[in-house]
Amino acid sequence: MKRQGLDATDIRILSAVQQHGQLSKTRLAELVNLSPTPCWARLVRLKGAGFIRGYHAELALERIIDFTQVVVTISLNRHRKADFDRFEAYVRALDEVIDCIATGGGMDYVMKVATPDLASFQTLMDGMLSADLAIDRYMTYIATRQIKTNRPNLAKLIARSAR
Repeated sequence: MKRQGLDATDIRILSAVQQHGQLSKTRLAELVNLSPTPCWARLVRLKGAGFIRGYHAELALERIIDFTQVVVTISLNRHRKADFDRFEAYVRALDEVIDCIATGGGMDYVMKVATPDLASFQTLMDGMLSADLAIDRYMTYIATRQIKTNRPNLAKLIARSAR
């Protein structure tokens, strides 16, 4: 599905930025196969329209510090909008929660948490349980190693949704 009037060149620009991060005007133009000035103008327009939220570096955290990563599934005991809003606001304020998605089905949320050790993780969970977040139950899964982490392939997603 095409959204917001994006054309194939816009998609190539977004894909290049997603894969490589911030690029020089010349390098982006080379990757997209467009001359630098119009390419840069399109990038500025895409940023202004909110298609690019920001840039970041992917760090090899395991080479910097020892840490514990835990995947947590959470089910709330009440399913009112106020309960979801309260839980989500609480989670957004926790630096240790590095990823959280709302899900349909048996669990309401799946979170990825990074803490210095298991004791710190348990302290975080104790705080969540003590807060009025309507948590019914949670399950934890200790991550032993990272197999893959990646961003979705934008070009493939768009190609498949156009079918």
